[in-house]
Amino acid sequence: MESNNYESGRLNLPFVGICTFGKNPICENWNNIKADVAFMGAPFDCGTQWRSGARMGPRSVREASTLFSFGHGGAYSYEEDTMYLGDVDIVDIGDADMVHTNTETSHANIEYGVRKILESGALPVVVGGDHSVNAPCVRAFEGRGPIHIIQIDAHLDFVDERHGVRYGHGNPMRRASEQDFISGLTQLGIRNVSSSNREDHKQAETAGSTILSVRQVRELGVQGVLDRIPKGVNYYITIDIDGFDPSIAPGTGTPSHGGFQYYEVMEILQQIAYQGEVVGIDLCEVAPDYDPTDSTSILAAQVLMNLIGYVFHGRKLRQNK
Repeated sequence: MESNNYESGRLNLPFVGICTFGKNPICENWNNIKADVAFMGAPFDCGTQWRSGARMGPRSVREASTLFSFGHGGAYSYEEDTMYLGDVDIVDIGDADMVHTNTETSHANIEYGVRKILESGALPVVVGGDHSVNAPCVRAFEGRGPIHIIQIDAHLDFVDERHGVRYGHGNPMRRASEQDFISGLTQLGIRNVSSSNREDHKQAETAGSTILSVRQVRELGVQGVLDRIPKGVNYYITIDIDGFDPSIAPGTGTPSHGGFQYYEVMEILQQIAYQGEVVGIDLCEVAPDYDPTDSTSILAAQVLMNLIGYVFHGRKLRQNK
């Protein structure tokens, strides 16, 4: 009676049972991760400069992800006549341990978790927490480069230091650019006030970053954006949920109007996953208390589920060429 098969045993609907990412198995032994994908939470939000609450992001995304756990053997795309995720093994390894107010220790715990996932050969999928958690996630890839970062975000996150703060949620892309195994960045969705200043933008460009606003992405179209992204390289995808418009993602600490709609992001990420190897993913800044409808958490879970499907389908497409 423990079967998850929807035709026999327990029906195991999304609102029943233990809440893990996609209701996939739990792996508490980080020395014995055996899966294609390992999901880890990084519930740290001490790096926020305005509204906190993203520490509850991993829990809320797990809850939302149960919506996509009906057990039909994968996810069928009618438009593409393709079945995604049918043969992808996913485990949920829980959360990195957080030590409240201690950024260094909390980040070290996140980095350790990502390193254990990489050692196992699984694809790390990390949910924050604020966007500062990207820094330890990226550090875990030391010796595994070169890697090109794809960032979806309203904000450039390229601040060097303010009042001694180097590891807040406004710093991660600057810290990433300093790693010798990061070959470049593509930063999509950057817009409006409360982002980095002109000098930060110029320094990002000098460091090898391509910066495109939402309006520039729309003017270029999917192919125009892809033409500006290096081919034949490994990609690390980092998604700040505020890259999406607050009309569909209000549950975040620093919402910015004029953002992306769902397919604008997913069509780009799909083609990126098809043209090169995605070696890591993080999604940050989901703060569920600001969204009583849970639509932000559902969006985050849907983005991740589909992106994981694209990554593994892309691997098959490249192998069959």
